[in-house]
Amino acid sequence: MTSYRPYWAKRLGTAPFLPMNRAEMDKLGWDACDIIIVTGDAYVDHPSFGMAVIGRMLESQGFRVGIIAQPDWQSAEPFKVLGKPNLFFGVTAGNMDSMINRYTADRKIRSDDAYTPGNVGGKRPDRASLVYAQRCKEAWSDVPIIMGGIEASLRRIAHYDYWQDKVRRSMVVDAKCDLLLYGNAERAIVEIAHRLSRREPVQNITDVRGTAFVRRSDDPSAQGWFEIDSTQVDMPGRIDEHINPYQTTAEQAAAQGSSCAKEEGPGAATTPPTGAPSSDALYKTITFVPAPQLSGRIKLPPRDQTVIRLPSYEQVKSDPVLYAHASRVLHLETNPGNARALVQRHGEGASARDVWITPPPIPLSTAEMDHVFDLPYARAPHPAYADELGGHDGVTKIPAWEMIRFSVNIMRGCFGGCTFCSITEHEGRIIQSRSEDSVIQEIEAIRDKVKGFTGVISDLGGPTANMYRIGCKSPAIEAACRKPSCVWPDVCQNLNTDHGPLIKMYRRARALKGVKKILIGSGLRYDLAIKSPEYIRELVTHHVGGYLKIAPEHTEEGPLSKMMKPGIGTYDRFKQLFDKFSAEAGKQQFLVPYFIAAHPGTTDEDMMNLALWLKKNGFRADQVQTFYPSPMATATAMYHSGRNTLRKVTRSSADAVDIVRGDKRRRLHKAFLRYHDANNWPLLREALQAMGRADLIGNGKQHLIPTWQPATDGSYESARRKNSTPAPRPNSRPNPGRVLTQHTGLPPRAGTATATAKKRR
Repeated sequence: MTSYRPYWAKRLGTAPFLPMNRAEMDKLGWDACDIIIVTGDAYVDHPSFGMAVIGRMLESQGFRVGIIAQPDWQSAEPFKVLGKPNLFFGVTAGNMDSMINRYTADRKIRSDDAYTPGNVGGKRPDRASLVYAQRCKEAWSDVPIIMGGIEASLRRIAHYDYWQDKVRRSMVVDAKCDLLLYGNAERAIVEIAHRLSRREPVQNITDVRGTAFVRRSDDPSAQGWFEIDSTQVDMPGRIDEHINPYQTTAEQAAAQGSSCAKEEGPGAATTPPTGAPSSDALYKTITFVPAPQLSGRIKLPPRDQTVIRLPSYEQVKSDPVLYAHASRVLHLETNPGNARALVQRHGEGASARDVWITPPPIPLSTAEMDHVFDLPYARAPHPAYADELGGHDGVTKIPAWEMIRFSVNIMRGCFGGCTFCSITEHEGRIIQSRSEDSVIQEIEAIRDKVKGFTGVISDLGGPTANMYRIGCKSPAIEAACRKPSCVWPDVCQNLNTDHGPLIKMYRRARALKGVKKILIGSGLRYDLAIKSPEYIRELVTHHVGGYLKIAPEHTEEGPLSKMMKPGIGTYDRFKQLFDKFSAEAGKQQFLVPYFIAAHPGTTDEDMMNLALWLKKNGFRADQVQTFYPSPMATATAMYHSGRNTLRKVTRSSADAVDIVRGDKRRRLHKAFLRYHDANNWPLLREALQAMGRADLIGNGKQHLIPTWQPATDGSYESARRKNSTPAPRPNSRPNPGRVLTQHTGLPPRAGTATATAKKRR
């Protein structure tokens, strides 16, 4: 990745910030940009922001890179602000999928956006990657468009769209981009940039790993591939040759290339006498024709020249079972060591096109990870977002930057494989770790250069807190493995679970001068942590600020088996160690468990049992998560198809999964998680009675909800109140002399209850 000869513009040096306007380009002495990155996020020059990583990576190769951040998409003019790029437009929706960024799990529009100055919503369109690509093409039709980011990555094939409740085409087809890069694309984008700089046509770049593109089925460049047809389900596997009951022993031996000693010996049959009718004249022999291509040992073609044909877009659009099958095949082809290329047809007849997806990118080495994170980031938002005081802590504060301002990313990837999460589909399940020296240098840079640092590092983690330098014991086994998770249904025996390198880094980091505290804010994989009690001791003693967030997600085996999460017994074992080491450290610390409502495979009884567990253990969840069907996630395929894609997909009803659909049932499952909220009690009473569990309604400690109802209207109100429409309060008349507050009821409106109260006085 760093072996290319730098582009000629390397001599112009490094920009303090990548330019966002012509004035900044002139100041740098640029007459044009080689590459322009269009993003749906505000530009923050920090290694946690994708546009900064890709921009600085390309800059280190000598290319002049400009940024167009959160442009007005109503016309193409804002996309011309930096002029015409010499090589290509790089288009991304940002760090988040634009639809998840703009809508809640209940499909309500959010009023905020953590990646926008001032936390203001509405600064990006729906499906931002698609809209931006269309505007770039409108601005400069002859400039190649290279699309990337998590939004495009999770839409590289035909995908279920939760917001429209239908299957949409691959974003490569809809956006008409030249290439789509999926996953962490540093290596791919560098190779593509250098090849385009050598004037290689973009349509010829079809051999880069981690890319998707469109071409005709009769394209000459598609010749020479061995195609495996996987467009149907319930197809037979290996078929053994039928035994021919009419073959003699000698004929069976001859078919195997040998002879029969019994028939060739003294007792062998003699030739019939002359004139006797032959057996062929008397009988008609039934001939069995073997199928040699289906019998014997199957010899597979080379994987690097094999492509698997998925069911077409038209098939998966109309057949949810085929959609589930396509999803399963895609997830089985995610290991860079053995994955094969995929192809999916879009359209019919003369307009048909094939979407090709090359195998996943090779994970970055430790040296390459260090190179990416050691680039000259300013570690701050662009000056264009500064407030009247010249800082970024006022009304223009960017919440997403504020959250990671003093944090350090130490690794990428996740081998947990949780079905509701898309990290594995984007970053892969092979852990890519930085060196300890690189991490320590970044902490020192934060201490010395970042304004506002108080001595506390808010996080030292990544997608998961405790997978640093953990991986398969054998590279050969890792390259051949096709399991979707290394820790489910149990921790794999081939997985190295040594937390020693992470413990060593923690100790070295907190010993740095000027560093008072190192907190761990990333999610903890507790089934992995219990394999190393010393790590839990280190974490609890030095790196927990009173509360540790943890995600058992559920207590019942049904939904847990569809999530690929460990049983609640593993949580109990971790809690015992957590409490033990907290007591030894003389600290009173608590676990804050997170749970998911309405996940595929969850029944109403499962949620009821979870609510009983929460009450028994004294938990009252203020914010709860309802399952959000994000594109390409395994659980989303279950949600759409009603099939368990963790097993081979068939049309048998035995493989059906209970799916929570409809607002009422999703609201009920969320209400079970917030059993203590009086607004949910009417809904829960009705459900418990219908389930035959009216015994849980009462005023004792053994009951889940009481029989009485306080002075509320009983309506549902989201925990994320500022993003929901407030529930209207009844116009009830207050009693004389009663003091009204926000907790007992808002004061009556003028002209209604106020006038009545005055008359009484």
